[in-house]
Amino acid sequence: MQFDSFDFLIFFPIVCFLYYAIPYRFRHIFLLVASYYFYMCWNPKYALLMLISTVITYLSGILLHRANQITQAGKREKYRKLCVFASFASNLAILFFFKYFDFLINSINRVLAYTHVSLINVTFDVVLPVGISFYTFQALSYTVDVYRGDIYREKNFLKYALFVSFFPQLVAGPIERSKNLLKQINVKHEFDLHKVHSGLSLMLFGMFQKKVLSDNIALIVTQVYDNYSKYGSLELIFATVLFAFQIYCDFGGYSNIAIGASRVMGFELMENFNTPYMANSVADFWRRWHISLSTWFRDYLYIPLGGNRKGRFRKYVNLMIVFLTSGLWHGASWHFVVWGGINGVYQIIGDLFRPVRDKASELLGIERKTFSHQLLKVIVTFVLIDFSWIFFRADYVGQAFAIIRGMFTRIHLRVLYDGTLLNLGIDTKQCLVVLGFLLILIAMDICKYLKIDLIEGLSKQGIWFQYAVYFFFIYAILIFGSYGPGYDASEFIYFQF
Repeated sequence: MQFDSFDFLIFFPIVCFLYYAIPYRFRHIFLLVASYYFYMCWNPKYALLMLISTVITYLSGILLHRANQITQAGKREKYRKLCVFASFASNLAILFFFKYFDFLINSINRVLAYTHVSLINVTFDVVLPVGISFYTFQALSYTVDVYRGDIYREKNFLKYALFVSFFPQLVAGPIERSKNLLKQINVKHEFDLHKVHSGLSLMLFGMFQKKVLSDNIALIVTQVYDNYSKYGSLELIFATVLFAFQIYCDFGGYSNIAIGASRVMGFELMENFNTPYMANSVADFWRRWHISLSTWFRDYLYIPLGGNRKGRFRKYVNLMIVFLTSGLWHGASWHFVVWGGINGVYQIIGDLFRPVRDKASELLGIERKTFSHQLLKVIVTFVLIDFSWIFFRADYVGQAFAIIRGMFTRIHLRVLYDGTLLNLGIDTKQCLVVLGFLLILIAMDICKYLKIDLIEGLSKQGIWFQYAVYFFFIYAILIFGSYGPGYDASEFIYFQF
């Protein structure tokens, strides 16, 4: 069941009504059933995998609690580490089999093909369960949090199962922490009209991002990338720039709907995007993009590896491990690994040359706090990030390099005035409308960057003005949203991860 489906339009109001209508002591059970039903609408049998992951990590919390009662320090710590290892090994084994088994076999076969050795034949297909990377990481964070003593182990299995399967963020995040979401499950949420208003507004904006911007932009990007050899430099550059906004609107839209839906029921999820294309460095970008995953890797991989505490070389090695792992997390393909590696190299180069930049600015008398200098840094960062998106969007590494080569070797300036750029996948009028709405999105991001809370500000306006804004977005979704045959409205991009 997708957020932008008619089924969810019926499912969500019913769940919210019953959630507030039933007694508090039964709410977590009701939400758990609703969450599993939500997930099983894709493939019922894969709900068993989520249940297995839930049971393993729940038991890890119990075993860690018992381990803490062991009096001998050495034995206690050995037992605690064994619990964490068993939880990670079993969960990651499940994730590896369903997400990376085919990738491993195909990679081995490519190597064997060069050595003329018999290839490995697999007689069964492994289908990737929706959202497995998200709920696996969320469940594993609970094990680590209990191990570190950040939270106390949850006694109620049903409440813990709800933490792992909470339907608004189950399929594509945000990847919540037990310190936040699990604690909220134990709180009685009263109906709050202000939260309902704020949540529905956020859901409406998220739907606008997905249906009007992401799905329409996807038509342009798909047309160019699927036929990249037929297009010139400017068309490839145009499509690549638009893809940066497609994936932002797609995943940012999902996150907004998830956060908004949770808020309607009284839950507050962590922010997942904070004006990422306003970042003034690649490091700053990753503090603003997919925040729940970036902080997960920081807290549960980068810092345990030693972070920046063991010298500069070790810091760079740790950074590369994190970004290569992040690339592999996003997809079982080498082009995702290359994408992650590029972003890791960006960070290392940025850190290495920071003293050089500081010295050059001092010698040249450059005022680095001026608007013009900050704007230049934002533009340079966007170009670097957008270049890496080529490898993310391409089907394979060779295609990415072919597209990059085409950007520099097939320059045809006539497309600037013959209308070609406005007729890629959609007609000129539709393209202009989408670009106009994209400017609205950018303006809203600028307001957020300047700490202007538009939703809160809207709630303080006259009722006529509020409904005029709502009508504008609803009208845009209904009229300009991408629907039905011929438009190929796509599912959320991050569902495949």
